[in-house]
Amino acid sequence: MIETRLLRQFIAVAEELHFHRAAERLHMAQPPLSQAIGRLEQRLGFALFTRHSRGVALTAAGAAFVQTARATLATLQQGIVQARHVAEGIAGQLRIGSLALAGYPLLLNALKQFRADWPKVQLDLQQGSSAQLVENLLDGQLDIAVVRQLPIMSERLSSRLLLEEEILLAVPSEHSRTGETSVSLADFADEDFVFTPQALGAGYHQQLLDLCQSAGFYPRISQQAAQLQTLINLVGCGFGIALVPAAAAQANAQPGVRFCHLLGASPRLGLYLVWRSDDPSPLPGRFIALTESADTDLRADNAR
Repeated sequence: MIETRLLRQFIAVAEELHFHRAAERLHMAQPPLSQAIGRLEQRLGFALFTRHSRGVALTAAGAAFVQTARATLATLQQGIVQARHVAEGIAGQLRIGSLALAGYPLLLNALKQFRADWPKVQLDLQQGSSAQLVENLLDGQLDIAVVRQLPIMSERLSSRLLLEEEILLAVPSEHSRTGETSVSLADFADEDFVFTPQALGAGYHQQLLDLCQSAGFYPRISQQAAQLQTLINLVGCGFGIALVPAAAAQANAQPGVRFCHLLGASPRLGLYLVWRSDDPSPLPGRFIALTESADTDLRADNAR
């Protein structure tokens, strides 16, 4: 391993072609500089200079190596600057995992503003179920996760409610109740239901079960689908009816499916931001702050 100090000393001598002038430039005595160049030549195994009474001249090998020395120091300096920018949150990577982005203008606005404010930060967007996203967050594969209905939380994680959205009932367009904009869930106790698997989001799955049980029945689940888009398509194909978040309904509207509001106290699902409490990077905190300001802006727009 060759120290950067030796490379800087070699470059100074190569540019001055005189040990005394190079020593003055480096603010050091000439004998230690001559000894340092000698050690460098010994480590490399070839001569860098030819010495004569009026100074020195680069050998062919020395002329080639000076380019390498300059490139090495320049690369090192660039690496130091990049690492400093990462430490300061000016550059780096922010890995965000989310169930979906369609239907959530708050998240989309925050992402747009983050790209504008921190153009040197690479945004890596990943999709998955709530359970998968939390697992990836704990494993260090994600920096922030956007999940629906909090799972059992680890002490290592912090969270904040991002928004609440209404739960709608998706029914096939030929269903006898499609002409009604609001329905009682209890009236659908004898229907087949399409659900997402419990393993993909136990909290979300249980909340929908609890909603049915509060209406006086346990849902007869005829089919399961991992993706809400697939689930809504199955409703359109007549496999059953489904309880879905309003954003999913908006993002997957199609002629074969109608969405109805539920009578009574409007059931709602929470959407949460989750991050590691001990994460030293400032980037997750900056994105979280942008979601808060985006929420304020959306509320102001809706009030106009």
